[in-house]
Formats: sequence, structure tokens, C-alpha cells
Amino acid sequence: MRYFVAFSYFGQAYHGWQRQPNASTVQQLMEESLSTLLKSPISLVGAGRTDAGVHAKKMYAHFDFHEINSLTDLTYRLNGFLPEDIAIQKINVVPEDAHARFDAVERTYEYWIALEKNPFYKDTAHFIKHRLDIPAMNKAAGILLEHHDFECFSKSNTDVKTNLCKIKSATWSLIGDKLVFTITADRFLRNMVRAIVGTLLDVGLGKSSSEDVKTIIKSKDRSAAGASVPAKGLYLTKVLYPSTILEFNG
Repeated sequence: MRYFVAFSYFGQAYHGWQRQPNASTVQQLMEESLSTLLKSPISLVGAGRTDAGVHAKKMYAHFDFHEINSLTDLTYRLNGFLPEDIAIQKINVVPEDAHARFDAVERTYEYWIALEKNPFYKDTAHFIKHRLDIPAMNKAAGILLEHHDFECFSKSNTDVKTNLCKIKSATWSLIGDKLVFTITADRFLRNMVRAIVGTLLDVGLGKSSSEDVKTIIKSKDRSAAGASVPAKGLYLTKVLYPSTILEFNG
């Protein structure tokens, strides 16, 4: 049988989601804990990969195993095995051909900007002490929806087959005492969101314009775009699947 796990994590202590040699990752800890509880080697396939230090408010992964008597009990016990910065919300039985990565139709990220010095945002948001032109940043963000090739925002030397992504929405919003960038697309390239945020911040700081963003995208040159912002402000907040896989998408 195939199972989907819904979980979240605070990524500061981890070298991202995906297993890596000589580095602590979320996938490694979850696989080791599940393998111990189910007394069998368990391999997880995640909805995607997050870089070192990036957080996930909502993430999914799948694994295969025979019938489990109580998924509620397994969820409770798994949370007891895992550290406090990883939390399991639910484990569901899904169709046997469901795939956590390939069946995801939409992903949403948030990036948090602290607009004033705040010790409680030290590890959760990127502090910008200069005033930002938010309308200009939103105008530039709108340009992203007019394009599909985002090689200029991709980490160099990756093994992806295509740089094409369909961005559905990209907006900046003031939420309480922080500025939040929310972006939704069918897929994202490695480092893409952090590079986009860095480029849009240049617009907000008056270092570049919306027209410059168009030129950057058309250049397909990573060095033409803005610097990547720190990982600590980035959150994966939603992964959407067809209702045939998950009845409730959070």
C-alpha cells in the first residue's frame, strides 16, 4: 500500500530535505524513525527538495508498506521519535500510483521580510533596514507571470531538464509587522524563489526597475539577477494535489 505523510519542519538545523552524505537532513531523520517504528527499511519520496535552512509549513512525502492498523497511532508515535523541529500532521492511504513529487500540481512559497529590527525574527525573516517601494516591487512581480523560462533565477550547474515554470501568482503583502512575498507555480527551480526575492528587493531599493527585470529574465543569465536572500526567510507553505489523491489539500 502507498501512504502520504503530511508534515512540517523548521529548517535551521538541517541541510535541506533530501538525504546527503555527512549532513543532517529531514528525510534522513524521518526515514530512520519510520524504519524503527515499522521494523522495516522505509524510503520516502518528497514533494520536492528544499535547500539548507529553508522551512516547510506544509510538505508531503510518500512511502510503501503493507497495511498499517492505526495511522493515528503511527502518527503519534512518529512525532515522539522526531525532534521538536519536525512535526507530522497526518498519514493517509492513497492510490498505489500516487506520487508525492510528480503528482503535485502546484506549490506555494512565502518569503518573510522584517521591516524593523526584531529579535523574534532573527532566525525566521530577513531584516531590511532601508525603506522599500512596495508598489514598485509588486509591479515587477507581475512581470514574472508574463514569462516561463526562468534560467536567470536558477542555481548554476543543476541537472534539470527544463527551466520552464508556470507562475500563477506573485505578490508582496504587508502582514502585521512584516512584508511577505507569496508565489505560486507548478514547479520551481533550485534557488529560484530566493533569487527572485533578491531581484525584486533591488527594485524596492531603487537599484533597478521593472524594465530591468524583463531584461534579466530574457538574458537567462544568473549573474544578471539579484543576490539570493538568506534561506531563513523562506517557507514552503502549500503543495496541491488532485482530489483523487488527497481529498483535503491544506
